[in-house]
Amino acid sequence: MAKSFDRVGLARALKALAHPSRLAAVEALAKGPRCVCELQEVMGSDLSTVSRHLKTLADAGLLDSERRGQKIFYRLKTPCIGDFLACIDSVLAGEPCRLLVAAASDR
Repeated sequence: MAKSFDRVGLARALKALAHPSRLAAVEALAKGPRCVCELQEVMGSDLSTVSRHLKTLADAGLLDSERRGQKIFYRLKTPCIGDFLACIDSVLAGEPCRLLVAAASDR
């Protein structure tokens, strides 16, 4: 029998993503690790608000952080989430999921 999803954990992660600023951070982090100062620019919020959003994502298990000197860098623990969000974005725009299109062209 196939392993079932951790529905509670998934719901927590999806709820953490359910804010435009956090989605902006995830989109930036999908390209690689970013320091808080870079994420502050991407999210367009003050430092305390950015920190709160990053904590929400980290508490949901989506981010790791690393101190490098005076700066804290964040990275996605789930880099595949960028593909997931791109698929949803395509479908919402009335287009086929990009992943399905790419898979079909590989055949």
